[in-house]
Amino acid sequence: MRPIRHAMLALVIVCAIPTAGAVELNCRGPANVESFKYSWKLHGGLSWIAGIMFPTSGIGELKTTYPAAGRDAIDSSLLITAPAGKSGFYAYETQIEASGQRTLMTYHAYSWKDKSRKERTLFDYNAGVARMHKETPEKQWDKTDRIPAGAFHDVVSAIYYLRQNAATIRGPVSTSIYSDGKSYPVIIRPANRETFTIGGQQVGASGFEIVDGPGGKKWPGGMKIWLSDDARRIPFRIEIIQSMASLQLDLQSIDSCAFMQASK
Repeated sequence: MRPIRHAMLALVIVCAIPTAGAVELNCRGPANVESFKYSWKLHGGLSWIAGIMFPTSGIGELKTTYPAAGRDAIDSSLLITAPAGKSGFYAYETQIEASGQRTLMTYHAYSWKDKSRKERTLFDYNAGVARMHKETPEKQWDKTDRIPAGAFHDVVSAIYYLRQNAATIRGPVSTSIYSDGKSYPVIIRPANRETFTIGGQQVGASGFEIVDGPGGKKWPGGMKIWLSDDARRIPFRIEIIQSMASLQLDLQSIDSCAFMQASK
């Protein structure tokens, strides 16, 4: 989550916005692939400062490919791009073992104007180490660290975890999130409810948030997500909260008929 942090200076928590507009449902594509399309905007008292360096709106896609013939892992990505006519992106990717229990790989990258960076981490549970590779236009380097105890959830695997476990999260849950090559203690807890429209019907959505937890390194971020109450756990809104503003993604369309596969 460091790319967004570079553009932001002070923590701003954004109040939830009232009922969202209707979401278009387009059932098509492979049976093991989900694709959610979003519009996004920067929000917060100092978001105009971030807008001097980076776009303040654009489009995004949350895509998840589940195990199928020849595939034994879950691949999920969140791609955040600038509006038409402008270049630049943030990208988050993760690979999770088919059981959904352990993160196998995380990747994040950004490119805005003359600034870019990418980082990939592979988790070797047999050796008990995380192998990181980082690149900028000026240099590249590798690092190996021991894997600390506890689950790893980057931005995308945290979304996956919340969708899988939303029905059982009734109070604060302590876990860890992996961000920028470091593990941070965090707390997952229920947040406020909202109502969204999909296919002409009103759908209730439960809110969840991830905040910094006690002990260890302080997580310089935050995340909120609203998931439909039905078995599909549609992520209607995602907020990635950073130091100067929050990046809010609002669902516009679902371009797939494949929905979340429940944990076994």
